[in-house]
Amino acid sequence: MSYQTLKNPVTARLEIKKSEFIAHAYPVSSREQAMFHVEQLHEQYPDARHWCWAYIIGDPDNTTSAGFDDDGEPNGTAGRPILGVLQHKSIGNVIIVVVRYFGGIKLGAGGLTRAYAGSAQAAVDQMILSPYIPMAKVQIVATFATEAQCRYVLEDLGGQVEDVAYSQQVMLTATLAQADIADLKERLAMDGRVLESS
Repeated sequence: MSYQTLKNPVTARLEIKKSEFIAHAYPVSSREQAMFHVEQLHEQYPDARHWCWAYIIGDPDNTTSAGFDDDGEPNGTAGRPILGVLQHKSIGNVIIVVVRYFGGIKLGAGGLTRAYAGSAQAAVDQMILSPYIPMAKVQIVATFATEAQCRYVLEDLGGQVEDVAYSQQVMLTATLAQADIADLKERLAMDGRVLESS
């Protein structure tokens, strides 16, 4: 499961035969987040002709969720080409929305397909990508005496403490790369007990 994710939103503009294509890309982790960006762009560009989009949640080769919409353009000329660019580049957890202002010259089906794929590619060209690392929540049960050592090991592995509860023992709730859980358990063998929550 190796794919790239977008770090920050990007925008790219293309003009093709007087039509303007504005591609917006956003990192997303759910369909709801993706649709929120589509709605925002409808409000930002109320006088545009089309708002075509494609998104991928999860691994682009084995996606948990993907979708696209031609938004009134001829079937298969907008959303699918955008999705194709994302799949080809192995980018997951992302949506690209291409806003089109019609310039008066019809592009034809082939021209539209190239325009939307080209717009998506222009956005991809501006992206700063990072490898996707599956994270997990863990809870670590420790004594007051070993709490500092548990925090040290967790942070040394790139984990982050999110919550701490004190009672007879200390309960640390943290986020850590899934691949590092076995290492965490091994390194905390004497100082704390790791409970995996998700």
